[in-house]
Amino acid sequence: MRKALFTPVIALITLTVLAGAAGCGTGATRAAGPVRFADPGPGTASHAADTGSHHGKRSLVRFPTRPISFTEQSRVGGAGENTPIGMTTLHGPKSGFTGKVWVWAPPEYYDKRNAHKGFPVMMALPGSYGYPVNYWIGSDLKLEENLAQWSKDGTSLPFIVVMPVLNPNDKQYYDGSDIPGQPKIGTWLSQDVPDLVRQNFRTLATRDAWAIMGSSSGGFAALKNVLQNPGTFKVAIPNGPDIVPDSPLWNGHAREEQANNPEVLARRLIARGGPEVCLAFQDGSKEHTVLPKVRKFIAQYGHGPVRTRLQIVQNGTHSAGTYVQGLGEGTMQWVSAHMQGPTA
Repeated sequence: MRKALFTPVIALITLTVLAGAAGCGTGATRAAGPVRFADPGPGTASHAADTGSHHGKRSLVRFPTRPISFTEQSRVGGAGENTPIGMTTLHGPKSGFTGKVWVWAPPEYYDKRNAHKGFPVMMALPGSYGYPVNYWIGSDLKLEENLAQWSKDGTSLPFIVVMPVLNPNDKQYYDGSDIPGQPKIGTWLSQDVPDLVRQNFRTLATRDAWAIMGSSSGGFAALKNVLQNPGTFKVAIPNGPDIVPDSPLWNGHAREEQANNPEVLARRLIARGGPEVCLAFQDGSKEHTVLPKVRKFIAQYGHGPVRTRLQIVQNGTHSAGTYVQGLGEGTMQWVSAHMQGPTA
């Protein structure tokens, strides 16, 4: 299902992304160079790790602990105010997996009035194989530019966006999970990538400031990770998601497969009474295969600590462009209302 619905779209978007990285990206793109998001610069501040008090109250802010240099890939124009997208190759110490990760901070992050504030984070996962690039960095989709505009409009929080590759290759789906005998993609996504963000950005020490979005196979990974790791993520934005694991790599590992099944995870979360998670589903009205499955999941599991919302994009298809449209039609406003914004 994932291949049939998404692969042709991904092939086109991948070419666009590669062209953007080569010098045709958003905004005033310049030659690739180093960028350090924790360095002193216009409105930024370097701090040691600290979650101490601020003005007499306990602070949620986590300052960068081990900042590194990223390779600049492109710049985000429009409301993005020429802010950089950086890339690094992450050698995950907990998973043992090595993959590329792209990061972006919103214009508000660089404002000196916010130099002591931590910011919420959104992990954005692509569809299909999501390898060797993550298409959310592409100038055609304008995810970052739109998020910056919605923040200025007051309909979205200003998010740090982190965009890892989804799979270790373009031959198999790994369901964003630790499949026995395979690269530990679940640990990489839920621990190593968030740790990279904490080491390099001013973040917040609360699950209320962490969201994960994904499309199609990435939508499954987003849905599963919030239900499996509610101590890390509070919000998921599953776009046209698969609902159950279906990688052939699970063959012979039925018990582990069920431990990564969103239906099983939702039942367990409801049975223990929380913590609360917010699932902001998005689908195009023309997604005739996916939409009924999403509606069924919401009907069965959208109660108790599992809060759900469904954004249907009229005339929308199983495509990233449809989901960006849905983000601006209400999803980001709902998501932001359930999350912690920048604070000192």
